[in-house]
Amino acid sequence: MKASMSPSLIVLILSLLLGLQPVTTDLYLPALPAITEGFGASAAQSQLTLSALLLAFGLSQLVWGPLSDRFGRRPVLLAGMTAYTAASIASAFSPAMDWLIVSRAVQGAAMGAGVMVSRAMVRDLYAPAQGATMMSKGLTGLGVIACLCAPIGGALTDLIGWRAALLALAVFGAATLAVLVWRFEETLRQPDPHALRLAPLLRANADIIRNPVFLTWCALSAASYLGLFTFLATSSFVFTRSMGMSRTAYGLLMFTMSASYIAGTFWCRWMLRRTSVHRTVAVAGVFTLTGSLALAVLAHWGHDQAWYGPWAVILPFYIFMIGHGVHQPCGQSGAVGPFPHRAGTASALNGFLMMLGAFFMGGWIGRNLEQPVLALADGVLLWGSCITAIAWTAVQRHGRPQVVSCATP
Repeated sequence: MKASMSPSLIVLILSLLLGLQPVTTDLYLPALPAITEGFGASAAQSQLTLSALLLAFGLSQLVWGPLSDRFGRRPVLLAGMTAYTAASIASAFSPAMDWLIVSRAVQGAAMGAGVMVSRAMVRDLYAPAQGATMMSKGLTGLGVIACLCAPIGGALTDLIGWRAALLALAVFGAATLAVLVWRFEETLRQPDPHALRLAPLLRANADIIRNPVFLTWCALSAASYLGLFTFLATSSFVFTRSMGMSRTAYGLLMFTMSASYIAGTFWCRWMLRRTSVHRTVAVAGVFTLTGSLALAVLAHWGHDQAWYGPWAVILPFYIFMIGHGVHQPCGQSGAVGPFPHRAGTASALNGFLMMLGAFFMGGWIGRNLEQPVLALADGVLLWGSCITAIAWTAVQRHGRPQVVSCATP
């Protein structure tokens, strides 16, 4: 299918939609300890503002995906971004922690429309190999947005207060909605009239989840995201509480972490021009394992020593993030690649499984924040080991693109 939108516009829209995730998580992370203190809440409750968002984000995609296959990508996007902006305003003016948790859950459900459609529209417009390159470009844009989120969130929290950081999410949502209303054109060539019928929908999901190509790439993208999620969920407590950094300094540190991710997406595209997707992922596994192992060794060896500091966390994680810049575009495009006629459903299922894992990981983190440095290091090592095992085994066996014919109702 030929895109009527220009490639540069597609990359911009992809960047904004994919950027919803770091904006919604990274921008408020510097404010998380202040939110916890402001409401007199526990660490477990504060983690629920993140894990509830991610669970709603994952579950909602199971609804948004079939809706977008039935009615098209544009109406789903407009509805989702309108709800996202409204929920962001509600969260900024929350009178209590319970209200904030509910607002964040609604925000996550609405965010699911944007992120799910971003993956589906790539499959609408491009073959799997081209899709990995386009997804990498969109994720480079996500990296640029992520670079700015934590510094802005830290500065707003220090200068104005944590409510200003949450209100910034509403500004981003409104700006993204304006771009979509103005420039986004429908990418789905032919809506599926049977997409919302229960029996075909259940069959389609069963066919997708049994497909070894989908399972392989979904496992890779999920494990890679969970490694990043572990860092995001613990880092504000590690750097601002355990190491005494200011929120602004923490935001700047997160800026540099995002820069390493951007470097990974550029390296991904450089590798894809020279070799296959599965070989690119295998090489990236070296970065993933090296970074996660170094982080864990330094943490267990020196977390209570005078020489241990922010560098011992962030330098190994730079290496991990270079690998993440490869695994995410390849994993997300590879998971929907076999299903051109069910791209929305496949994208939704991939996103749901990623966020289901994040929800349970968030619960584990909330119970282990007494020693946040070790919680961060052990969690990243767990997922780094999983990523590398998948990249070196399952991807090499099942990672080559294939297309599955559309299931009949």
